[in-house]
Amino acid sequence: MNNKDPIEHVVVLMLENHSFDKMLGTFKELYPDLDGIDPQRPGQNADPGGRVYEQAPTAERQMMLDPHHEVDHVAVQIADGNSGFVKDFSESFPDSTPEARQFIMGYFRRGFLPALHSLAEDFTICDHWHSSLPGPTWPNRFFALSGTSLGRVNMPDDGTHKWDVAGYFQQDQDTIFDRLNERGIHWKVYFHDIPQTTVFTHQRHPSNAARYFYMHEFFDDARGPAWQFPQFSFIEPRYMGWGQNDDHPPHDIMRAEKLIADVYNAIRGNPELWESTLLVVVYDEHGGFYDHVEPPPATPPDAHREEYTFDRLGVRVPALLVSPWVKRGVDHTLFDHTSLLRYLIDKWGLAPLGQRAANANSIAEAITADVPREDTVDRITLAPDQLAAPDPEEEERAFHDLNAHQSALSKLGGYLKTEFVESAPRWYAWLARLLEAIRAALDRLFDWACGARPDIRVSVAEPDRLAHHRDAGPSDNFGRFLMMRKRQAVKHLAAMIRDDSLPEDQRQHALRTLGLVTGRGYHREADGLEHAKGWLERHGH
Repeated sequence: MNNKDPIEHVVVLMLENHSFDKMLGTFKELYPDLDGIDPQRPGQNADPGGRVYEQAPTAERQMMLDPHHEVDHVAVQIADGNSGFVKDFSESFPDSTPEARQFIMGYFRRGFLPALHSLAEDFTICDHWHSSLPGPTWPNRFFALSGTSLGRVNMPDDGTHKWDVAGYFQQDQDTIFDRLNERGIHWKVYFHDIPQTTVFTHQRHPSNAARYFYMHEFFDDARGPAWQFPQFSFIEPRYMGWGQNDDHPPHDIMRAEKLIADVYNAIRGNPELWESTLLVVVYDEHGGFYDHVEPPPATPPDAHREEYTFDRLGVRVPALLVSPWVKRGVDHTLFDHTSLLRYLIDKWGLAPLGQRAANANSIAEAITADVPREDTVDRITLAPDQLAAPDPEEEERAFHDLNAHQSALSKLGGYLKTEFVESAPRWYAWLARLLEAIRAALDRLFDWACGARPDIRVSVAEPDRLAHHRDAGPSDNFGRFLMMRKRQAVKHLAAMIRDDSLPEDQRQHALRTLGLVTGRGYHREADGLEHAKGWLERHGH
């Protein structure tokens, strides 16, 4: 690594549910030392009937059946040297065809994925980046941003938490965002519909909610001066609806490719920003798809053992480090999601985030270039046939099937309705639900009067398009929640700005946050604190 880390901006794009072998294993043909797919000795799995399935290339962009990846299912998949992937899928979907079972063992040829493979050609492939635990999406995302899942290893709708959904949403541990706040480091979360990070209770605090912005803001920020761009950015894809681009089956895989390309092009198109940025493209977990590398043991993050021992990593996931400061090639270091935390903690001198992150290998060692490289792809484009769904009818059918992640986000959206008012009395949750039911009834009445279908709505979060009621409802719940929280944030930020006992960097951090929610650049002014105090007084704060 360079003695001086040249990275000033870290952007993380976390996608969903694909294994390393499936997405990047084919790059062994370019890098023989990459731990990928050997066409001469492909991995094998058998179904319960004894039929053997080998790793083989595929061009299928949609997997209509969503392979299971809860902890009990992953235990079957990785048993006996990762020999149970097809077995678990076959037992979960006993009516599945041999073609569907073969897709579990499928992989994409080099060049098939226009964005991911283009970046893999030019930057660093991490071929031993594992998910943080052998389980589903949410606990792995908890690890990625806080170093722990507080003992949770399942999803809210798996039956385990059937009567404790609200309790599941109380992930009250410190996160990387709290650590950045403590050091006054500028961060933002960019999202499309319902950001999963708001499961963290601290992220629902007004001063943190003030740093959430819809995705269009990312592209606006990327066009601006590099010094104004957040030092840390976390991008959440669109999880719901027709435009879902998180890469979760059964939707078209090219939607996520378009998102990856758009994010890269935005950063790459601003030379000043590009020369100071590290983009991390990583998947939260493997989604039930085959990978040949057995997950190694791991350090438990803390004393929480409510649902799992947390002493083993999960299956390998695709991970790329993209920057002019990284090499073209492969990094074989053992990483998991907490390796990102370890890098950020060391980089900015942050307080610890659990034992797992403390013991993790940092991705800092991959930042090895002495000068910024100039031999990287300028822009990634997708062809018209890649942007069009291969089978629109199949895509429409996929749209109507909620996966566990979407179901959990819908529950989160409903739960947030009870948090519109901070420190509300106990009866407020009941009243909020009643008012929401009345509002929904009025919406249906209005739809009927206008001759509109009752399942079609105009979304508050995206008023420029019609939406299916199932997707508009949760997104609107979050949109209303965010509007309320940003209004509440002004009071909290005012207290911090006026508190002379706080460290200066924390007061400046509050000043910048106030600027984000008001559109004012107080942090850029020499006497910004005083100007902000004047504005607050004029507006009754």
